[in-house]
Amino acid sequence: MVDLKYIGHSAFEIKNGDKAVLIDPLVSINNKFKWKKEPITDILLTHAHGDHLGEAIKIAKEKDITITAVVELATYCQSEGAKTKSVGLGSWINFSWGRAVFLPAFHSSSLMDGRYGGCAASILLDVDGVRIYHAGDTCLTGEMKTIKELYAPQIALLPIGGTYTMDVEHAAMAAKWLGVRTVIPMHYGTFPEIQADLEKFRNLVAFGNTACQILNPAEIK
Repeated sequence: MVDLKYIGHSAFEIKNGDKAVLIDPLVSINNKFKWKKEPITDILLTHAHGDHLGEAIKIAKEKDITITAVVELATYCQSEGAKTKSVGLGSWINFSWGRAVFLPAFHSSSLMDGRYGGCAASILLDVDGVRIYHAGDTCLTGEMKTIKELYAPQIALLPIGGTYTMDVEHAAMAAKWLGVRTVIPMHYGTFPEIQADLEKFRNLVAFGNTACQILNPAEIK
């Protein structure tokens, strides 16, 4: 059984049985998420910005688990003492909880000191037959039509905050192009530049059989 938790901002935990993966673990944003008690086996990073790198290195070192990221970001994490797996875009990577493929995202990616963090990515996860698309930080892009054709995701985790990523109107179109059954908004409300109208997004997504599921990190268990 697949269990998905929205920790906040762009951070998610996806659990499959007794194993779990963290994506973009800015876990400090939510003190209700007790990561030390979770059966986390892997961390996946979409890009190098601090609000996505989050506490990845700390968690990886304490739990002795691996961070998977594009080469430049993985190299940085390794230099900070974490176990890493370097990947590029476009091939399936197998894990104990399922598999994932890193795909394009259109966004910048730099470390806190300004060094290049490799290309930004989105991530498609296949967990016990459930395909979940984490868009990372991105604008609306025609690549999403290709992702629908090749991978047929069922759930999309989409940024809606605007300014640095898609806004609600572009994210609603992304949901349509991806052809998903469920959309979960992310990357909004964390700071003033990325406020979003959730009700407007819900109404824009209300087409066909697509449902907008708004998860409240404050209600995480």
